[in-house]
Amino acid sequence: MVLNYIWIAFFVIAFVVAIASALWQILVCGVPLTESFSVFQSMIDSTFSSSSTAFEISLGLTGVLALWLGIMKIGERGGMVNFMAWLLSPIFVRLFPDIPKGHPVTGSIFMNVAANMLGLDNAATPLGLKAMEQLQELNPKKDTASNPMIMFLVLNTSGLTLIPVSIFVYRAQQGAAQPTDIFIPILLATFFSTMTGVLITSIFQRINLFNWVLMLTLGGACLLVSAFIWSYINSPLFKQIVEVAPNVLLMGIIVLFILVGLFRHVNVYDAFIEGAKDGFNTAVRIIPYLVAILVSIAVFRASGAMDWIIDVIRWCVEHLGLNSDFVAALPTALMKPLSGSGARGMMVDAMTTYGADSFVGRLSCIFQGSTDTTFYILAVYFGSVGIRYTRHAVVCGLLADLAGIIAAIFIAYMFFG
Repeated sequence: MVLNYIWIAFFVIAFVVAIASALWQILVCGVPLTESFSVFQSMIDSTFSSSSTAFEISLGLTGVLALWLGIMKIGERGGMVNFMAWLLSPIFVRLFPDIPKGHPVTGSIFMNVAANMLGLDNAATPLGLKAMEQLQELNPKKDTASNPMIMFLVLNTSGLTLIPVSIFVYRAQQGAAQPTDIFIPILLATFFSTMTGVLITSIFQRINLFNWVLMLTLGGACLLVSAFIWSYINSPLFKQIVEVAPNVLLMGIIVLFILVGLFRHVNVYDAFIEGAKDGFNTAVRIIPYLVAILVSIAVFRASGAMDWIIDVIRWCVEHLGLNSDFVAALPTALMKPLSGSGARGMMVDAMTTYGADSFVGRLSCIFQGSTDTTFYILAVYFGSVGIRYTRHAVVCGLLADLAGIIAAIFIAYMFFG
């Protein structure tokens, strides 16, 4: 229901802003009628281009979904998913109390979170869709998001990433002197975002975080992140390991699943084909949801509403007597929950305009790496299983995003201000 109102708001706000902008140009600036109303042509063009993009994204996902759901089916048949579920059950039984202990979905959730942490988006999406399908099997109300679904979505939308390789590549292309200098700030910002998301969702769902397993897990995560940061700063060899580890680990998982399946006398080829068929069906199901969300976002952008929001924020910050250097990087932060490709474009534009090593350029990169595409994930994941009522998923996801944005600003001033 929340997505329904947000979707309507995108179109209504975009229309009002476009009308106001056109009238302002005619009455105040003296711009000709045809030129001032050209914004509507841009908005209509954006509907066609974004709907085409939605289909292309789904088409591009088809092969990746088929591959990874096929690999996951091998893991299920061979018992690896059940093994991971058993291994993680002490944590998941407390963080996801509505999931039966040892259920295979915990293994799927772990695989998805691990892929996200390693920056492997192409692998994370199909694994996440598989987890969502399994969660839907446990869901008593098929059109309403369950508590485990919402917690899982928040873990995704908060964007916990250990190795943002793609951002390093973009910075290198833009001529950054040290492309990886935003690594630690991104790691800190995304950590705050994820922790905030888990805490807020736990409050909504009345999950008791004050038990020794969760406290030990969260405390251990803090120590692990600290050790990771220390090693990255002080060890050149560790930096090289970080660059190659994600793909090595991913290939190792594929081979491990196949070998375990072979050892357990599983027909791995037939299992892969069965899972791949599910991947194709899932890719087709998400097309309408992708079209809906991407078109509304494109119209919102084309109307100039995003520019108005930035101008208002800058005016407020300056009148409060605060440093407004960060405002120029906000388009990336505000676009990230709406569109990953849009935020990526904003990040590249910021680096092109201000320089890759400028404060704005670096902060845009931190914004890009500290959160994920909340509305895209909600539309795709919930849409794949027919969820209509999202309950507190949007609120928790956006609060996690807000925590990541605020943390990114403070951390950027700390490191580069």
